[in-house]
Amino acid sequence: MEWLKLVHEASTKAAAAFNPGDEVRVWFRILEQGRERLGQFEGIVIRVRGSGPSKTFTVRRVTYGEGVERVFPMDSKMVSRIEVLRRGTVRRSRLYFLRSAIGKTRIASTDEPAEILPAAQGAAQPRAAEGPSSSETSQP
Repeated sequence: MEWLKLVHEASTKAAAAFNPGDEVRVWFRILEQGRERLGQFEGIVIRVRGSGPSKTFTVRRVTYGEGVERVFPMDSKMVSRIEVLRRGTVRRSRLYFLRSAIGKTRIASTDEPAEILPAAQGAAQPRAAEGPSSSETSQP
């Protein structure tokens, strides 16, 4: 049981605040021939399960028309950081229906646009009501 303590030591990372339906980017460490680099996996969270040190989450993305899912341990030292790109609004905790969805599936987002751009000068002015004005109809 020593290895459990080594793997699941008290994590200094705060628990990431994301839910199923959110689009996330997970940065994880890759060890290759004595070197370490960071890889990233970006997709939609379709499942969060477990509690404590055994908590995991599953991220799904579609690459070249093929669906790819990856399970990440929440408390792993191999996960460097988790970025929430977009919050999604869903009514389920397991989004397995996305596996059979064809094409790019969009989940409703709760985020509002950061900035609303002003309208063009010509479009900003209200247009006059259609039809003849009172001065045009009173001609003798």
